[in-house]
Amino acid sequence: MKRTLIVIMLSLLMAGGLYAQAAGEDTSSFVASTTWTAAFADLAGVDEITVIAPATLRHPPEYELVPSDIVTIQNARFFVSAGYERMMSTIQEGIPSDDRVDIHITTENDRRNVALMADLIASYTGTDVRYEDYVEMMDEAALRIEELGLDGLKVWCQGMLTPMAEDLGLNVVATFSGELTPSQIEEASSGAYDLILDNYHNPSTSPLEGVVDCPIVTWRNFPETAGRGALEDMMRANIDAVLELYD
Repeated sequence: MKRTLIVIMLSLLMAGGLYAQAAGEDTSSFVASTTWTAAFADLAGVDEITVIAPATLRHPPEYELVPSDIVTIQNARFFVSAGYERMMSTIQEGIPSDDRVDIHITTENDRRNVALMADLIASYTGTDVRYEDYVEMMDEAALRIEELGLDGLKVWCQGMLTPMAEDLGLNVVATFSGELTPSQIEEASSGAYDLILDNYHNPSTSPLEGVVDCPIVTWRNFPETAGRGALEDMMRANIDAVLELYD
């Protein structure tokens, strides 16, 4: 029903004066699907970014467009997304634009991918990339993890967190996603792992509370804000949540 209303609103906007007026406004804007894709744009050197999905959502890709979002996306000069967002089907089917540049990126927070995606966005926008601080922070964190011997821990990691965990030098021996199976719970309770990393946006480990002896740490992938340095701030908080257990 909600999607039907959006399609109807889109038709009305395209047919009426409201759409014509909106289309005459600033078309140089940069729009991002979520705070995660916005964070990559920030590291690509983009200063002013409008984010569609509210940062307060636990799982932002599930956000469904409202009529005002349609106008925002239609008027965007650039739109960056990961492609898996629920909004993408509506955008691809009903919000075309000859002027908008749609940029699809891979959302993984390891150093190599961050640099590649920031460079990709900057190749469209002509901005100067600024991911050096992020890479340096990750370099220092990886070194600290090695110094503390944490690279020897047996880590059970939620799948979407694995690229950044491995990039930091953590030893991911197994991954999980979705609801844990009885065999997974039994294995975890047997002491098979030294550290468990769960995903804030799709948490799975509540059945393990009081069952496992090892620490369970929750990491984020989507920054809580879309401001300057948001990805670095988020990743630093993730890292600190582990280091404070052992440092």
